[in-house]
Amino acid sequence: MNPDQPEAGADTMRTPPSSSSRLPAEPRQRVFPSDVIPTSLLFQGHQEILISHQGEHYRLRITKNDKLILTK
Repeated sequence: MNPDQPEAGADTMRTPPSSSSRLPAEPRQRVFPSDVIPTSLLFQGHQEILISHQGEHYRLRITKNDKLILTK
């Protein structure tokens, strides 16, 4: 082993990664244009979610016809 050469597979870059090389943000940190949030992100494979708003609970569900219904 030559001390002047890095080991195979060794990280030779010593500076921190730039922001362009970082991993994508977590889903909860994504920003969508005009505050649009896709239902696939909200429901994450489920047909129904519960929403809490000002101390009240609401149920948002996807119907068999792929429509949304919000009930208190």
